[in-house]
Amino acid sequence: MRIALAGAGAFGEKHLDGLRNTDGVEIVSIISRTAEQAAAVAQKYGARHSSTELGDALARDDVDAVILCTPTQLHAAQAIACMEAGKHVQVEIPLCDSWADAEAVLAKQRETGLVCMVGHTRRFNPSHQYVHSRIVAGELALQQMDVQTYFFRRKNMNAKGEPRSWTDHLLWHHAAHTIDLFAYQAGRIVSAHAMQGPRHPELGIAMDMSIQLKSESDAICTLSLSFNNDGPLGTFFRYIGDTGTYIARYDDLVNGKEEPIDLSGVAVSNNGIELQDREFIAAIREGREPNSSVAQVLDCYRVIGELAASLEAQDGWS
Repeated sequence: MRIALAGAGAFGEKHLDGLRNTDGVEIVSIISRTAEQAAAVAQKYGARHSSTELGDALARDDVDAVILCTPTQLHAAQAIACMEAGKHVQVEIPLCDSWADAEAVLAKQRETGLVCMVGHTRRFNPSHQYVHSRIVAGELALQQMDVQTYFFRRKNMNAKGEPRSWTDHLLWHHAAHTIDLFAYQAGRIVSAHAMQGPRHPELGIAMDMSIQLKSESDAICTLSLSFNNDGPLGTFFRYIGDTGTYIARYDDLVNGKEEPIDLSGVAVSNNGIELQDREFIAAIREGREPNSSVAQVLDCYRVIGELAASLEAQDGWS
C-alpha cells in the first residue's frame, strides 16, 4: 500500500509514525506548505517524493491512497480531488466546515466507490473501544457523558508550538470528536443546543463553548470546550452508565474510583492514531467500508451544521 501524506505538521508526523508500524505500507510522497519542510520529512520517513502541491502526488502512478492532515478549510475540496484522481483518502478530522461540503464528499465517495474515511480517532482509542464493546454486548447502558475539551491557545500555534497558517475551531474540529463519539456510543443525536462566549479579537473565533446533546436512547451529553484554559490540557471523557462509571483520557481508562482498566487485550496497539491508520489500510485491502467512513460520520456534521446556524442566530440576536 503506497501512501502520500499531505500536511507534514505535528499531527501528520503522528500518522507517519503509526504507518511505520503497519506491515506492507510504503510512504511514497510528502506534501507540505514549504518545500524545505516537505523534503526534510520525506527524508526522515524514507519517502522518495516531496512537494508543496497535492496535485503532484495525485498525478503519480505509485500512490494508492492519501492521508490529508491539511488545514480544515481545505479538507472537503482536497478529499474530492483525491477521489477524482482515483485515490483512496483518509481526511483528518474535521471532514469540512460546512454541511454542504460534507454532503459533497459523500456524493463523490458514492460515485467513485473508493474508501473515504474521516479521522474520528476516538472510535479507535482503546479506552473508548473498551466502553463500546461493553455497550454492544449489553453489559452497559449509557446514561450520560460529561466531556471537557480544554486547551490554551490564545495565539495561533500548533501542538508543537509553531505558528499555524490557519485558524482552529472549537465547534467544527474539537466538538466533532465528542459529537461523533456520543452518537457512536449512544445512538443518533435527536436534540442539540450550544452557547458560546465572546470571539477573540484577532482569531475571530469563540474561545469558550458549551454544548448539550441527547440521543435516541435518551442518553445525554454535556460538552465544555475552551481555548482559554491554562491547564490541565486535553480532552477528558466521563461515561456514566447503569453498571459502571469510566473516565477516558485518550488511550487510557480508569473507573469512577480512578482504578486503571487493563486495555492490553483490546487492540493490537495502544495508539489510537495507529489503529485508525490500520483500519484505513485494511479497508482498502479488503474492499470494504471502514469504521469512521464518511457515510458513518456524516450525521455528526449535520448536528454541527445545525449548531453553527444556531450560534450565528444567537450572535445576530445579541
